[in-house]
Amino acid sequence: LVMLSHHLLTGGKENGHALIVSGFVLWCTNVLLFGLWYYEVDRGGPVARARDDADFPDFLFVQMDKRQFAPEDWRPQLVDYLYLSFTNATAFSPTDTMPLTPIAKWLMSGQALASLVTVGLVVARAVNILS
Repeated sequence: LVMLSHHLLTGGKENGHALIVSGFVLWCTNVLLFGLWYYEVDRGGPVARARDDADFPDFLFVQMDKRQFAPEDWRPQLVDYLYLSFTNATAFSPTDTMPLTPIAKWLMSGQALASLVTVGLVVARAVNILS
């Protein structure tokens, strides 16, 4: 992201289509990377969650707070963390899942910033080239 941003700001010579594709691939990588990161960080990771020696949660999912929306033994799965990552990268902020710990807040802030830079620089430059 840093190299691509520097290249765009210093006037690289790409065509608009290649930049749109690069921006999309970078954004998808952001979603996958942070989704896996959230999965690994929350309550000590998947092994600790499976053994039930997990600490307090790093993320508060709706199903944890409102038990009428999920089975009693509901626990977040990988798809829940990928969805969290997708909504954070799309909205640039938490949507239905709230970060509870400093590490969760820093991770979500970093992801939102990376997503904003990707959309702001890459797409704006590509649109400028296309027009």
